Amino acid sequence: MTMFFPSPVSRETQTCRPECGACCVAPSINSPIPGMPNGKPANVRCVQLGIHNECLLFGQPDRPSFCGGLKPNPEMCGNSRQEALLWLSLMEAATRPDQVSEK
Repeated sequence: MTMFFPSPVSRETQTCRPECGACCVAPSINSPIPGMPNGKPANVRCVQLGIHNECLLFGQPDRPSFCGGLKPNPEMCGNSRQEALLWLSLMEAATRPDQVSEK
């Protein structure tokens, strides 16, 4: 299922929406995060998410590679934080090991 929402996220600069942080809440992260040695379950706020929903590890070597791989784009970010949370939650559910079938 492909979802597309026109978005205020710029295609040219691909910058994050201020005070969003959806990608630091919705997905699970299996690698250690400072303060979360066992990673982060889905739909749990990362302890490294600041009070303005900014990543406190951005640009730091201990930032998980999964986080660095998430790049803001119109499909993922939608028009609002709520749309981003929905899209990321749907992707999380669709890629859970118990939902992915071997071909």
